[in-house]
Order: sequence, then structure tokens, then C-alpha cells
Amino acid sequence: MIRCLIVDDELLVRELMEDNIRQVPFLTLIKSCRNAIEAATIIHQEHIDLIFLDIQMPKLSGLEFLQTLNTPPLIILVTAYEQYALEGFNLQVVDYLLKPFGFNRFLQACNRAQELFSAQNNLRSKKNRPDHFFVNVEYTLVKIVIEEITYVEGLKDYIKIYLSSSAKPILTRMTMKSIEERLSSFSFIRTHRSYLVASDKITTIKRDFVCIHDKEIPVGESFKERVNELLNARGS
Repeated sequence: MIRCLIVDDELLVRELMEDNIRQVPFLTLIKSCRNAIEAATIIHQEHIDLIFLDIQMPKLSGLEFLQTLNTPPLIILVTAYEQYALEGFNLQVVDYLLKPFGFNRFLQACNRAQELFSAQNNLRSKKNRPDHFFVNVEYTLVKIVIEEITYVEGLKDYIKIYLSSSAKPILTRMTMKSIEERLSSFSFIRTHRSYLVASDKITTIKRDFVCIHDKEIPVGESFKERVNELLNARGS
């Protein structure tokens, strides 16, 4: 859910945007403010993801307010004056709504904001997730760099982890379910009950196999549809 703030000195515009926001399922309105001074207070009290910001306001204009923010949230400018568009986009705003605007144009701007919001969250998630883990190999902890994993092969209570940096796989006591859960936030595909494959390492796709260079990895019958869906989604 995207947490929104409206900042506009016109009551009718605020009411219109409040109604519009209620109709967009991924938006939630935190506060509607008459000016930038009120907005500054709210931003210090609440987490805000997106501001619908008027430009022409008394005391402090929308652009002046925007320049006071060290780490501004996503911004959609709302104004009756077209000449401010270039300056707004120089400040890397999401979109520019020219009054009067209809719901279709409002929704278009919101969809653009949602795309950027999702991209930012994905980037933060990637930065925060670990890039390695340790496994026990003959009473020794061995570091596994996730980016180097090409595929994993299950052998009852053990797994073999194949790495791009090593000709010999790492054999450790772990179930396929456990390693799949550990790698769930990365691009791995379960192709078979005994195989988990790094999708970005796949070089060729055959009828019953995916290949990493000359290594053929089986695709189980019950996994084929899901494998095709995931690979097609990532290739599009």
C-alpha cells in the first residue's frame, strides 16, 4: 500500500483528489493539507510514500517545499500552470497533473508511481538480503556465495551445491525443502523434485531439460508448466 499526502490550497481540488485516492486500491490517504507548512509537520510525524503536490501556494510554493526535503518521497505535481512542467521534471517528479484533470489521467499518474514504488522496494530488498551463507561440510563451515550457485541436486537428506567457481560440488546434510526456502528470494527454479536451478544461469531449454552450458538438468513432468511460466515471465 502506498501512503499518500495531498498538499493543495484549493478545497475543491483536495476533495477531488481525496475521492480519487479512495478509488485506487493500492493508495491510502494519510492526510490532506492546505499548505506546505502543514505538510512539513506531517512528513516529520508520518511515513509518506507519495505526495500530490500543488505548486502555487501561499508562503511556500510546492517547488520550494520540494527543494527543502533531503530525501523526498515520490512526487506528483498538481497545478494549473503548464510552464512549471520542465522545472518539475528536472526535480525528478513522477508525473505532472494539469488542472483540471479527469480520473483516467489521475490513475495513469498513480500507476506510474506504483511502478517506481515497486522498483524502489525491490532494490531495497536486494540490498538488504544476504549474498552468502555457510554450510557444514565434514565438521567445517564452508561459505557459499549465492551468486556462484548454478544448481542444487538433492540426494535424500543431503544436497550437492554446484558452483561456477568450483569444479567439485559441495556436499552437505540439508533437505531440498530447506535450501529452496533459503534461496526463495533469489532467482531459482525447482525443475524437478531433486533439482533447483539458478534461472539466470540457464543457457538452453529443451523439451525435458534445461541446460547450463553442456550440463543437462531434468525437468519433471509435474514441474514443466511452472518452469515454462517462470522462464517466460523473466524473459518478457
